[in-house]
Amino acid sequence: MSSFDTQFEAFAEQIQQELREGVTSFPTVFDLSLRIQKLADAPDTSLAQIAGAVQTEPLLAAKVIRMANTLTLNPYRGQITSLGDAIQRIGLSTLRCLAFAVAAEQLARDHRSRQMRLVASGLWMHSIDVSAWSCAFAHHLKRPDPDAAMLAGLMLDIGQFYLLARAARYPALEGDMGRFAEVVTTWDEPVRDAVLEALEMPERIITACAADPFANTGWPPAELGDVVFLATLAAESPNPFDNLLGSRQRGELLEASVADGLDHDGFDALMSEARASRMELISAACG
Repeated sequence: MSSFDTQFEAFAEQIQQELREGVTSFPTVFDLSLRIQKLADAPDTSLAQIAGAVQTEPLLAAKVIRMANTLTLNPYRGQITSLGDAIQRIGLSTLRCLAFAVAAEQLARDHRSRQMRLVASGLWMHSIDVSAWSCAFAHHLKRPDPDAAMLAGLMLDIGQFYLLARAARYPALEGDMGRFAEVVTTWDEPVRDAVLEALEMPERIITACAADPFANTGWPPAELGDVVFLATLAAESPNPFDNLLGSRQRGELLEASVADGLDHDGFDALMSEARASRMELISAACG
């Protein structure tokens, strides 16, 4: 048996066991993100405690300040320099997004394999793109919860990130990236659901991530899941696993959605209105 097949079987057995038993541990790169989430969810946690946790990761602190000063979240442009004020401005959902974005960025850098690193980097950029579009669309559609849309957009591919993190233990998997991509897409949904449940994500975020995008693609988008699906159509950074498998690309998906009732002109107009906000959010998350 080749080293690829041996490690492939070991990897498959590990993931299947975690799905049976429930996700109880996370890659260490997500430690800060998990710590911030626990603080944010605890009713007796103070803003100072949350700010203190954020300060332990300078990159995250810088992104929080930058995000708070975007035009989308700070339209009056009063310069925010205090980390506590910045967290108050962006809200805890956005803070969770940024903490996860930093963890995912570190995951992309941690892979020793060049191929896996490129895939992880591409998935990170795709997730940031979908998250930014989700938030921008919700904002321009005058939804009351653009921060929830941002979080749902970022969580959509968390199963793939989890599988990538676990794959770091099995370097031979890079020997057949197409076969690895098949496994990732097969387990994406059950792993994502298990991870979201373990993270105790709000039910509406879990529902939005699990929504069937073709069940209702009418206009205007009615549910949070519809907004997130539109963001996947708008995203200009492709999912690398889709590329590896030759899956339907954005143009084909958009054409299919229009056939199912999506207003192409309305979607184009929304993209035009939201593009500047999307660019600001991406710049804040990636800078």
